[in-house]
Amino acid sequence: MADIADGEQVEVKGSGKNPYILKNTGGVYSCTCPAWRNQSVGIERRTCKHLRKVRGDEAENTRLGTLAASAPVPVREDDSEGSGAKAPPLLLAHPWENDVELTGWWMSEKLDGVRAYWDGKQFLSRQGNPFLAPEWFTAKLPDFPLDGELFGGQRKFQHTVSIVRRQDRGEGWKSLSFVIFDAPGVDAPFEERLARCQRFVEEMAPPYARWLPHEPCRDVAHLRAELARVEGLGGEGLMLRQPGSRYEAGRSPTLLKVKSFKDDEARVVGHVAGAGRHKGRMGALEVELRDGTRFSVGTGFSDQERRQPPDVGTIITFRYQELTDGGVPRFPSYVGVRLDAEPFPPATRR
Repeated sequence: MADIADGEQVEVKGSGKNPYILKNTGGVYSCTCPAWRNQSVGIERRTCKHLRKVRGDEAENTRLGTLAASAPVPVREDDSEGSGAKAPPLLLAHPWENDVELTGWWMSEKLDGVRAYWDGKQFLSRQGNPFLAPEWFTAKLPDFPLDGELFGGQRKFQHTVSIVRRQDRGEGWKSLSFVIFDAPGVDAPFEERLARCQRFVEEMAPPYARWLPHEPCRDVAHLRAELARVEGLGGEGLMLRQPGSRYEAGRSPTLLKVKSFKDDEARVVGHVAGAGRHKGRMGALEVELRDGTRFSVGTGFSDQERRQPPDVGTIITFRYQELTDGGVPRFPSYVGVRLDAEPFPPATRR
């Protein structure tokens, strides 16, 4: 059987007039048929008869079997945020509101990477799916939990996503770091947990891991100056931790995020053909919010992404300035494909 090369696509005749498109994007295979799109599992775990026809049953069974063998150990259902019993018990942030006094809070850069929970054996995503990192990448990581981010650098979010979603434990991981910002298993105030992360990195010197520096926030002026500096360098924003706070599962007022732009998720429902210099490729994505609101996202794409845009049914992340009175995001800009997104519920189109 022939395989589909990374970045390539194959057409297969379906039951209708138009053929189905099969793709391999960074080791994740997809098909435009309804059977593939309507599955409720993560996109990397889906298959269909068309993929099996092209790749063969043995190749598909091997691919899916590798993912199943890497499945995480379940945690208590109440440790997750509505995502089933497999999700790790992550601490999640609230947006900062101006009425919260931040003097003395611990401030750090909000990394534009992929959140990763090291459970002592493997990396898990927010929804509990494994990231298949090579053994040389995880060398010297401890047997206790660490909370951090797989990070490829500022303005390289999509590059990071394309690597961590792969299933071949490839050389691309050498361009990433595991940036550690907490030790969830340490029952102590935040300052002690952060010091534990720093000591671990300095003593063990893992080749692809580092700890994330924090500094005390002096006042709102200091916050806004640091936010402007980080965003000017291409960073996403800031995170703030309440002094003396404990690690807890779920969203907590002890962890706040600060950004100039807002972000959200949307489902791709169509492609708008490009014009002018984008003629012959995608001009914009037609997308739908969870409440059914539809609009177009036409900026933020690379030339390669316009040539091979996200498939219909894919969940994307986008940034915007504010909502109109009708609930439509103003000046939306594409960020990237959302890994491990919760399935969208049925919505009434607005």
